[in-house]
Amino acid sequence: MSARDQLLVVIDPVARRTDGESVRIAKDVLGAGAAVRICLPEGPEEFAKALVRRGARRPVVIGDDRALLRAVTVLHRERGLGSCAVSVVPVGTSHVLSRSLGVPSGAVAAARAVLEGVERRLDLLVDDSDGVVLGNLRIPPVTSPAAGGTAVDGRPWLRTCQSFVRTLARPARVASAPGPAPARLRVEADGVVVVDLDQPVEGVSVRPGADGLAEVEVRPTSVGAAAGPLRARGRTITVSGADFRYRADAVVGGPVRTRTWSVRTGAWGLTLPR
Repeated sequence: MSARDQLLVVIDPVARRTDGESVRIAKDVLGAGAAVRICLPEGPEEFAKALVRRGARRPVVIGDDRALLRAVTVLHRERGLGSCAVSVVPVGTSHVLSRSLGVPSGAVAAARAVLEGVERRLDLLVDDSDGVVLGNLRIPPVTSPAAGGTAVDGRPWLRTCQSFVRTLARPARVASAPGPAPARLRVEADGVVVVDLDQPVEGVSVRPGADGLAEVEVRPTSVGAAAGPLRARGRTITVSGADFRYRADAVVGGPVRTRTWSVRTGAWGLTLPR
């Protein structure tokens, strides 16, 4: 029996809790077409150990986008992405990432793709803390410091009194929640500045392209006339400025003051339908 016909099926605990029926169907389809070893980890450590000790078996993850991202991260840090393709059967809370990568929806179709599909090599974004991005990286606007009941001069009772007096002094009206404040970030693509700190932005998005380059889109805050997005491409993307958070696929990172993402061409393989 070839290594392709031997599978290590790692079933994420979230998938088992949220949709046990789809998990059972996927197990049945996979078991009918290959020699299957089932692993039921209870947490991230057991999940990682199962993948590291997979031997010659092909890893198959039954789980949501977070489980797929976790599997690729483990294999990347163990330097195992070059020796195997990752397969996934989407079950759980979110499948946006897996669908965007071409994985079929539904337990039966996805399990059949694992058995009958082919490996496709994909680019990977790796940051300077060894985190990975498979699909989209987004830097949302920062939250306004005024939101959430900030104390005045360190005296919350004074803010309460001032608010009460203002309420008595003017007609009642519906209060609007303060929106997120624009971010001031410096974004560079291969050392070339796309936007600098003097231009507030509403958001930044980065994703791996199809030819070894990352695609960057910066949305400046409009002043007067609408400002169109700024676009660039590069192998290395650096973002710096005030503390910012970012969403890498399904995981939120930060806050950080600077972070660099580099493209690894064809760094990982995903099993997809022929």
